[in-house]
Amino acid sequence: MSIVVGVLFAIGTYLVLSKTLLRVILGTSIIGHGVNLLILTMGGLKKGGPPILGLQGLTFTDPLPQALILTAIVINFATTALFLVLSYRAYRVLGTDDLEQLRGYEDE
Repeated sequence: MSIVVGVLFAIGTYLVLSKTLLRVILGTSIIGHGVNLLILTMGGLKKGGPPILGLQGLTFTDPLPQALILTAIVINFATTALFLVLSYRAYRVLGTDDLEQLRGYEDE
């Protein structure tokens, strides 16, 4: 699992360092997926019952990593959607998605 996390981080870093805005957005999303997999791996894959009160003598699994990942997935989806809408609007107004041209843009 750690190799997959490393590959996701490498791909995400490569995309973030590119010159087009869409690749930067996809790179941040892939890094977010790598973080989710890292949290799941750190939580461990344990066998056990659900953490319900009243059950005695059973081993329980920790629900915290799953709750963190579920929250992170929703936040990652929302921020990716927002960035895609903003980049589409910037492309429609400015006519380019190249970051070098966007940095040098001045209002006339």
